[in-house]
Amino acid sequence: MQISGVFQSVARGVNRGATALITSPRWGRFVGLGLTTITYAGRRSGRTVTLPVGYRRKGSDIVIGVAMPDGKKWWRNFTGEGGPLSILLAGSERPAHAVATRDSRGRVTVTVRLDA
Repeated sequence: MQISGVFQSVARGVNRGATALITSPRWGRFVGLGLTTITYAGRRSGRTVTLPVGYRRKGSDIVIGVAMPDGKKWWRNFTGEGGPLSILLAGSERPAHAVATRDSRGRVTVTVRLDA
């Protein structure tokens, strides 16, 4: 198995565990203070994907920092005009629109605006 295959397998396991904690009735309210899940349809594949992400509030926006963005593909679904997703906040799925941007240092952030 190649190193990237091992990394992807480990990442899937970690993501499943984090998602279970975030959505847990017992632990979700604590874990959910800085972690949540987003759900979106892949731009090219059309597959529904749910991922755990770290986030912070910035005014009325929700900002997701993408660690090691060159090794990840999910955020590319939100480049340009961005795209729709749903985000789990306080135990409820909320529809939103997300836009990914890369700054001059190569850092990627995904800014999420909740639908009215």
